[in-house]
Amino acid sequence: MNEGTIVKRTGTIIALGAVSGLAECAMGAGLQACAKSISGSLMTGVALFFIAAAWAASKKALDVALLVGIAVLFKMFDAALLGLPLGSGAVANPAFAFILEGAGFLAVAVLLGRSRGGRTSGRIMIGGAGAFLAVAAFPLVGIVTGNAACLAAGTTIPLAWYYGPMAIALSLLTVPLGMMFGERVLAFESRTLVPSLTLALSLALMIVFRSL
Repeated sequence: MNEGTIVKRTGTIIALGAVSGLAECAMGAGLQACAKSISGSLMTGVALFFIAAAWAASKKALDVALLVGIAVLFKMFDAALLGLPLGSGAVANPAFAFILEGAGFLAVAVLLGRSRGGRTSGRIMIGGAGAFLAVAAFPLVGIVTGNAACLAAGTTIPLAWYYGPMAIALSLLTVPLGMMFGERVLAFESRTLVPSLTLALSLALMIVFRSL
């Protein structure tokens, strides 16, 4: 892969990360101390869509890590707009979730390999198993961030587990769609994708969104 192609591919990942970060922050509109009902599960499916797109665009774990890093930075920027401490559960916990989603996706994708992972059945498996791993590990957030996982109302069950089946079911769809999207992006990245504009527009939209 020549230097120009690498730069274009990195630009693609930056653009996807910017849109992903904006989507994550928009869905977690209030940055509540705890996610509300199914919102966290919905965000898992959305996050895995963009993670899958980044993977399809390059097949490199480093690019998935870059996308996750950009999304986390967007979460931190969103917290700054609202004057929230970065260590609060409203910021650190979603960031931890996004990292788990990236790790879960990569673990299953690497295990299946390119051949099986390139089939529709393999992509569905990556979505379901990747989401399962992220959901299953999320209660560890209390150890990592110091902020306990939210519990479903009236229960002692972590919210991530309570609505986990929904996150997994949604990811069965969003991961194959994300991979299809990532492959389509490749065909246009040299002509129509403008990473710097996408990044700037995403940041501007977040500022407007938070000022409303």
